[in-house]
Amino acid sequence: MNRNFDVIVLGVGGMGSAACFELARRGKRVLGLEQFPLVHSQGSSHGHTRIIRTAYAEHPGYVPLVRRAFERWYELEQLTGRHLLTECPCLNVGPPNCEHVEGVRASVREHKLAAEELSASEITKRFPAFRFPADYVGILEQDAGFLLVEECVRAHIDSAVSLGAEVHGEEPVQEWKAVGDGVTVTTTKGTYHAAKLVITAGAWATRLLADLGVRLTVMRQTLLWFGVGSRAAEFRRDRFPLFIGETPHSMFYGFPAIDSSGMKIARHYSAPELPNPDGVDWNIVDADVASMRPLLDEYIPGIGAFTKGQVCMYTVSPDRHFVIDVHPAHPQVSVACGFSGHGFKFASAVGEVLADLAETGTTRHGIGMFSATRFGNAERGVRNAE
Repeated sequence: MNRNFDVIVLGVGGMGSAACFELARRGKRVLGLEQFPLVHSQGSSHGHTRIIRTAYAEHPGYVPLVRRAFERWYELEQLTGRHLLTECPCLNVGPPNCEHVEGVRASVREHKLAAEELSASEITKRFPAFRFPADYVGILEQDAGFLLVEECVRAHIDSAVSLGAEVHGEEPVQEWKAVGDGVTVTTTKGTYHAAKLVITAGAWATRLLADLGVRLTVMRQTLLWFGVGSRAAEFRRDRFPLFIGETPHSMFYGFPAIDSSGMKIARHYSAPELPNPDGVDWNIVDADVASMRPLLDEYIPGIGAFTKGQVCMYTVSPDRHFVIDVHPAHPQVSVACGFSGHGFKFASAVGEVLADLAETGTTRHGIGMFSATRFGNAERGVRNAE
């Protein structure tokens, strides 16, 4: 068995699978290590669908990266012949001047994006399933859609392997060490050596990157599906948008009904922050469903019974922005973590960024706002290539 590689990637979920693919296509000898079976449901890259959107409420600085992510998802579809991304408009909605709507407006202004502002009555006229208060406002963008999340991870893994990468499932990492200019990684099955290391460990970054100088926490999040019954036509993708709503109760988001399970809906944040993934209950309980029902009754009345659910995790940084950087203490180690519940859509572009960092320590993509040093606990971060 080969024990020596150019690059080892720890964690082969959304970001790690993309990094494996990008490094392999550049001719690197790559080893991807995943503690669970490949394309599993015990992390953050599962649940059937993820929203991808361009008018980014979190910060205008994300827009160039999400545009690149769109390009790379389309390219991956062409390379693999698989359907991964479905275009669908996204409705951003909330009270006047709320943080989410204002964030969308800021991205629209800065990047001159196409978006349509709607009043609450116009929203109901366009999409009769919604019932928002009269003073609510919406911003509808067309440059959005949803990704088939497990298929995206599988496509990146399969493509990486076809290019010569090794990807091992069910091989937990016990320890990694920077040794001279390289790294050593010890797993339950052996020890490997490489010139470079990429750590994309999701919630387990709370352990594997404990020395990063970034306080990461974990949130248990629930993905719930509710039946639409005889109203199925009303919730079809051509008649019902993706949506993200800010309300006094919580942020929540949802999808059109794309199969017999009905409409997928979830809260955004609104959960305790845990120190690591150990405290996550992976079972959907009655309280999870009961807490969602008031939101549905108020804003999308008449939705049917709960049909199924899944649990996933957010790994949350202190400011809710990503951490993508060269490790402050180890220049041969690149990290991507703290995606804070809004990262998967970027995976195709983050894989490219991580490959850049592993090769040269720099990237042409603007990731300065994701530096590990921004919290004041580290000394060195990545330089953007000029």
